[in-house]
Amino acid sequence: MAKKTFKNVKELGDLPNIGISITGDLKLLGIHKPEDLRGKDAFALYNTLCSLTGKRQDPCVLDVFMSAISFVNGGPALPWWYFTKERKKRMTPP
Repeated sequence: MAKKTFKNVKELGDLPNIGISITGDLKLLGIHKPEDLRGKDAFALYNTLCSLTGKRQDPCVLDVFMSAISFVNGGPALPWWYFTKERKKRMTPP
């Protein structure tokens, strides 16, 4: 199987770690195509999603957002859990 690169991605669901549910979340956030994620802040998207839905989303959603944004900004296709440690570090108060 060919290595996933951004040039092979046409739809949100083509991004690594993005399924039907997260595609719906991204569309709710105004993200309709992969390139819309370029330069976005995963934490801001996550907080906005929590506000729009009126509930705290699973923090793993933030990991998925981080993985997708990293990928569209030129990073390798990594599993979402690769970003869990960074998320926890950034969410833990000093």
